[in-house]
This record gives sequence, C-alpha cells and structure tokens, in this order.
Amino acid sequence: MAYVAVKGGREAINAAIERLKYERLKKGGILDVNDVEAGLRGLIDQVMSEASLYDETLAALAVKQAEGNQDEVVFLLRAFRSTVPRKYYTRVTQSDTIDVERRISASFKDIAGGQILGAAHDYTHRLIDFDLMDEANRPEEITQWLESFEKRADSDQAAAELKLPKVVDYLKKEGLMLDYENNDDEPKDITMQPLTFPTSRSERLQILTRGQAGAVSALAYASLRGFGMVHPTVGELRVGQLPVYVDPPYLSDAGEDDSYFLGSVRITETESIIPVTVKQPDGSSKQKLEFGYGICFGQNETKAIAMSILDRCLEKKGEYPTNNEEFVLYHIDSVESSGFLSHLKLPHYVTFQSELDAIRKNNKKENEDDR
Repeated sequence: MAYVAVKGGREAINAAIERLKYERLKKGGILDVNDVEAGLRGLIDQVMSEASLYDETLAALAVKQAEGNQDEVVFLLRAFRSTVPRKYYTRVTQSDTIDVERRISASFKDIAGGQILGAAHDYTHRLIDFDLMDEANRPEEITQWLESFEKRADSDQAAAELKLPKVVDYLKKEGLMLDYENNDDEPKDITMQPLTFPTSRSERLQILTRGQAGAVSALAYASLRGFGMVHPTVGELRVGQLPVYVDPPYLSDAGEDDSYFLGSVRITETESIIPVTVKQPDGSSKQKLEFGYGICFGQNETKAIAMSILDRCLEKKGEYPTNNEEFVLYHIDSVESSGFLSHLKLPHYVTFQSELDAIRKNNKKENEDDR
C-alpha cells in the first residue's frame, strides 16, 4: 500500500506527542505508580492476563503511560515481553496446589472446606460510594481499620493456607465424568510459533487466556443465548496463589525435590460442568458430565468462566460461530484487533482516490447510457 508523503509530518507528529503529554498532566495530578498498583487491582489483573506477563508494578507503569487505555496498556506490556529473554521453563504445576483465597461452587452447597467467599464485588450493593471522594483525607481512620481487619484475619484460619480438594474429583470418583488419557505432549508456545489450524486444546487455552476480556465474555454470552448451545454450571471457581518452580539447569533428570521455588502468581481457575450424551458401543445413549476449563492471571472471574464456556464450544465443534476455532481465536486478541482497526487512521489517500475514480467513471458511464 502506498502513502503520499506529507510535508512537515515530523513536526506535526512531535507536536501531537507533546499535546498527549499535556493532556495527561494538565489537571495537575501526577499519578504515582504505587498508587495505580494499589488502587486499580482489577485493571492490573486484567491487563496482565491479556499481555501474558505477570508483573504488577510494570503493569501499573503501563497503565499510567497509557492513561488507562486498556488496549494500549496490553500493547506496551507485550512489546516489553518480547524483549525479555526466556531463561527457564517452569515445572508443570497442578492447580490443586493453589493457596486458596476464594473458592465457590454453584453446583453444590456443601463442599469439603466450605464455600470461601473471599474478596469479590458480587456481594456489594453496586451503588456509588461517595465516601471514597475524601478517603485520602482520613489517613488515621483508614490505618485503624486496616489494623483491626488484619488482627481479625490473623485470628481466623488463614484461607491462604488451605489446600482443598477439587469439586469435580467427587464426580470422577462416582464415574459421572468423562475420562480422558493424560496428554503429555509438549505444548506448542503460541507466542513463539505461528498459529495453524486445526489447533490443539493447549493452543486454544493459551489464546483464550490472552484474549480481550470483553471479547471472550461477549462470545461466551452468545453461546449461552443459543449460538453454541453450551450452558454450564460452575462446578468450582478458585482464586489463589499458584506456586511456581523451576528445575536447576545443571541437572538433566531433576525431580520435584531438586526444583527451586521462584514465587507465586495469583490466578483464577474455573471448572464448569456440562451434561453430555455419550453413545455406547451397543448403540444406546448414556448421560455423562464434561467440563470446560478456564484459567488466567489475577482475579478475572468473568473471563475465566467465559473461557470455560468457549473451551467446551471449541471442543464440541458444530455449526455455530462459537464452535468455529478460526472465528473465535482470530477475533479475541486485543492487540491484533485494535491494531488492525487503528491502521484505518493511517493515510489511505491513494487507495481511496482510486475508489473515487472508479465510482466517478462508473457514474459517468451510467449517465451517458441513460441519454
């Protein structure tokens, strides 16, 4: 595609960048990165998931730089991620090792360990709290409340120390869940290799967890409304800290006891349960349960549930758009979609002029034929 050079373009671009900086600073408040990290937890978690980069401080810096523009934040974080060398791969981690902070089930009222509500907006009144307007002017009151809460939390059994069994394990023991053999094939890294179809389940889950939260939720909602016909029950939703380990580079046959603990990442995991009809060898049908899976960085509960729905849609195949892996996987990436839409702002002078010429010639020809 050709572009017409615009005289004075560099000066105009520099002036536009200066104006952008002015718009960020003109109200006199300079955001501290620590304040962004402390006060915008939901946004930080969301962009870390979409960027596939777990770094809360770096995410907060990107939020400040992009002035909260989520697509721009993800772009910045992915650009940085592409410059970071990959020195190690972590050991395969079982999600039942999560240190649970929040854990609920919509399938069973009574579960081992109980329902742990944790921190969630689900139980709030969803009304604007105008007391937050002057919260910064009440530091002593806030400090006292924090100290009181932390004392109460210390006196209770710490949820972060709980290792709880999975709800779907009960159903597996009853023989109600479909069984699959473990797949130990090395997963394809979709950030290092081009996407080809058909995809494996590990590729689909990688793309879904990087997907734009609104896009993933919209397609899952479409499935719930009938465009995919997957309406699950949340077997279990967990939020907690997932420990991460790496093997020492000097041991080729390192075992679990040889690994090093690097730290923990907060994740949200969802296992949704879906009834399915299974054909038996004798031609009869039998009811079983299947589950869709969702997991992502941070506390991203709606996205994790939406992932579990689309996971099942793409496994199921079918005639609906949400069963089409190319349709779903190509259209949920925020960087890809926003980048392609934003390119329409670039000069298209030559192509548009050619379209105008074609329309004018066509109209002129039709007018002459009418005479």
